[in-house]
Amino acid sequence: MLTQKQLSHRFTLEEYLNCDRLDIDGEKLYELENGRLREMPPESWQNTRIAMYLLTEIAKIISFERISFKIEIITSGSRVNARIPDLVVLSPEGLLEIEQYRRATVTLDMPPPLLVVEVVSPGKANHDRDYRYKRSEYAARGIKHYWIIDPQKQKFICLQLQDGLYEAEIYDRSNKVIDLEHPFKLNLELDRIF
Repeated sequence: MLTQKQLSHRFTLEEYLNCDRLDIDGEKLYELENGRLREMPPESWQNTRIAMYLLTEIAKIISFERISFKIEIITSGSRVNARIPDLVVLSPEGLLEIEQYRRATVTLDMPPPLLVVEVVSPGKANHDRDYRYKRSEYAARGIKHYWIIDPQKQKFICLQLQDGLYEAEIYDRSNKVIDLEHPFKLNLELDRIF
């Protein structure tokens, strides 16, 4: 268990990348936010099921080695952030680079992931983090595709990076099927998601 002093310590990127995640706390998962460790609560069954559904559908199209849960993405900004999205799809080049690295972390000198997926947990802080903060961090990192899936609002938001900003396509319960062309051709049934 981490002490309050450890939780309040502001990490530099170098300090963070040099510590082993298991040395931080083997029982809990932490995301680095503004240089500080933030404990991530266990995912709800619904959020896990949504991420698993997407993983199985995407794995029908691309190599499963490029799809991952719990991979860290270092994002740029005024403070150090290491985000752990619900699902990540690496580019072929990104896969080659991360296989050579000592931990499952996409560093700033690696190609950005092809797609990042966040399933929004209940609460204003989670909503703000996924809709606002991560959106700007992922755009600055050059991640071309960011999906926000919001079970509470029953919305599936596909963001595509264009000229440094995300353009959104929003799907809700009125859409039975989502036909995506980018980042790969994919048909998703909304009833299986919500």
